[in-house]
Amino acid sequence: MSAMFDWSSCEAVESDPAVLSGAWVFRGTRVPVAALFENLEDDASLHDFVEWFPGVTVEQARAVLEHAARSSLAVA
Repeated sequence: MSAMFDWSSCEAVESDPAVLSGAWVFRGTRVPVAALFENLEDDASLHDFVEWFPGVTVEQARAVLEHAARSSLAVA
């Protein structure tokens, strides 16, 4: 999922070649954006996700979901 969108305009994430080979991660963490979508696909709640991945905030997770929703509408 994360490779399909341009994450560069989403303030909640960052990409650094020195962190997870440049994968998009939640800003200030080493948690890949893809982990959010994988956990949601496995029926985890948003609150479960932020509990399981310390450092990621509910606000960041919501921003990522909103960015993905806007991006998917733009592609449609």
